[in-house]
Amino acid sequence: MEQEQEPTRKGSTPIKVYCLPEEKAQIAENAKAAGLSLSTFLLRVGAGFEVHTVLDYQRIEELARVNGDLGRLGGLLKLWLTNDERLRGVRAEELRTLLSRIERNQEAIRAIMQKVLTR
Repeated sequence: MEQEQEPTRKGSTPIKVYCLPEEKAQIAENAKAAGLSLSTFLLRVGAGFEVHTVLDYQRIEELARVNGDLGRLGGLLKLWLTNDERLRGVRAEELRTLLSRIERNQEAIRAIMQKVLTR
């Protein structure tokens, strides 16, 4: 007895989509931004799946990097506040510089988050 094989996509009938060259270029650009082939992109969009772009993941990496910077700066601030012997010579000006860097990193995180939200 032969077992019936499951149908594959390549063995199935394709769906034709008529579009203008500009529309095809836009679809191809969107597929590339998502890191997918044109066929996979159209299949996922047509099946109702949310397609995430590669840029989303790049921005998440940026957020992780900035968050790491904030963690290191916070650690330095904590050492200074606990009167650690290694930081006895730290001046108020250096502390203000540290706080300024923390604020800049927080602003960078907000800017990256805004880019992700407005896509």
